[in-house]
Amino acid sequence: MDWFTAPGYWLSRLVFQRALAGVYLVAFLAAALQFRALLGERGMLPIPRFVARVPFRRAPSLFHLHYSDRFFAGCAWAGCAVSAALLAGADSELPLWAGMVLWLIPWALYLSIVNVGQTWYAFGWESLLLETGFLAVFLGNDEVAPPVVVLFLLRWILFRVEFGAGLIKMRGDACWRKLTCLHYHHETQPMPGPLSWFFHHLPGPVHKAEVAANHVTQLLVPVLLFTPQPIATAAASLMILTQLWLVVSGNFSWLNWITIVLALSALRLPADRRAAPPTPFWYEVVVLAVTALLLFLSYHPVVNMISRRQVMNRSFDPLHLVNTYGAFGTVSRVRYEVVVEGTLDGTPREDSDWREYEFKGKPGDPRYWPRQFAPYHLRLDWLMWFAALSPAYAGDWFGGLVERLLENDRDTLRLLRRSPFPPEEPPRFVRARLFRYRYTSWRELRETGACWERTYVREFLPPTRLAAAAQRR
Repeated sequence: MDWFTAPGYWLSRLVFQRALAGVYLVAFLAAALQFRALLGERGMLPIPRFVARVPFRRAPSLFHLHYSDRFFAGCAWAGCAVSAALLAGADSELPLWAGMVLWLIPWALYLSIVNVGQTWYAFGWESLLLETGFLAVFLGNDEVAPPVVVLFLLRWILFRVEFGAGLIKMRGDACWRKLTCLHYHHETQPMPGPLSWFFHHLPGPVHKAEVAANHVTQLLVPVLLFTPQPIATAAASLMILTQLWLVVSGNFSWLNWITIVLALSALRLPADRRAAPPTPFWYEVVVLAVTALLLFLSYHPVVNMISRRQVMNRSFDPLHLVNTYGAFGTVSRVRYEVVVEGTLDGTPREDSDWREYEFKGKPGDPRYWPRQFAPYHLRLDWLMWFAALSPAYAGDWFGGLVERLLENDRDTLRLLRRSPFPPEEPPRFVRARLFRYRYTSWRELRETGACWERTYVREFLPPTRLAAAAQRR
C-alpha cells in the first residue's frame, strides 16, 4: 500500500525516537533512585500492601506476580539499560520485529511501575509517556518508512495534550479569561526553577501577553497539526518554542519535554532520498489493527474533552493507551509550604531547638535559591506542594514520612537536600508547620539576599514521636 508510509519523515522519526528514549531513561532513573523510600517494602506506600488489595485486571503489573525491593530495582535499572540502548540506536540494528520488541520492553516495565505507583505516580505525564511509548513500538525502524497512521496518532496525542489544557483553562479559573493568571502562577507553581523569581517580576502587560499567547498556542495552533506541510511543521515549531519557555520558567518534570518530543514527530525535517523499502504485510496488519483499537478507545477522552465537566489527567483503560490531559485549570493566589522540623529535646516546647529539614526542590530556607531539576522528577517534593494545599492530599503517606524521619531512615534522607541530624542521633520529636511564602521584591533581594519571605500560618502536625507516628499509619 503506497499510502501506508511517509518516506519524507525518516529523520523526524529518528529524532523523535532518540528523544523519547532519553525521556524514558530519566523516568527509569528517577524510579530506581527513589522507590525504596516511597514504594519499597518499608516505604511510605509499600507495593506489597497495594497489590494485596488491588487485582491485576485493575492495575496490570509485573509486581503482581512477584515483588521484592531487589526485583523492583532490577526492573528499573533494566529500563535504564534498554532506554540507553534505544538512545544509542540499537533498534535500528535489529530486524523490524526485534526492534518493535525492544521498544515494547520499556513500555511494559514502566507500565508495571506506574500501575503500582499510587499517589507518587498520579501525574499526567506518566500516562503521557506510556501512551507515547506504546505508539513508538509501531513506528518502525530503518527497514520500513514511517507509517502514516502512527504519525497521525502521535499528532492526535499532541492535539489532546494542548487543546485539552487550553479548554480546561478557559472553563476553569477566571484569571485565564482575564489574562491575569501569570500574576500569580510563577510564584505559586509546584516547584519554581532558578528563573521563576525573574519571570514573576516581569511587568503585568508582559504576563497578559504570555497568557494570550498560551491561549493561541493551545486552542488554535493544535488544529493546524492536521493541515498540509509546511503549515503543520510551523504549528509544531510554535508548540516547541512555547514548551521551551515553560522549561526555563519552572520545574515540571518531563511534561514539557515529552510534549516537545511529540511535536518533533510532526516536523518535516530535511531527509535523505533513500527509496522506501517494501513494507511487510504482517506489519501493515498489526499497525492498522492497533490504529483501529486506539481510535475506538479515543471515545471517552473526546467526550471528556468536550464536556463542560472536563477532568484533567485521567486514564480510561488500565494500560494507559488513550488518556485525557490538562494542567492548571485553577491557579493558586497564595503559596503555602509545609516546613518539617525535628528536635532532640525529650520534652518538646515552642522554645526547643527545632531544626528544619531541607528538601531538594521545594522552597524551604528563604535564602536558598531554587535549582533546575526537570526533566528529573522529585516525587516527594511535588507531593509536599499538594500537602500544603490541603492535608487530605497527604493523608496516606505523611505519617510514614514522619516515622522514617524519626528513624533517620537512610533511603528517606536521600530524598532530602539536608538532614539537620547526624545518622547516629535521630530526632526525638518531629513536627510540621504551615507557612505562607511570597517572592521578595528587588529591594528585599538586594538587602537580604533572600528570594522568599515567609510568614507562619498554623500548625500542620503537632510534635510527634516514633510510636505516635507509627499509629498514624
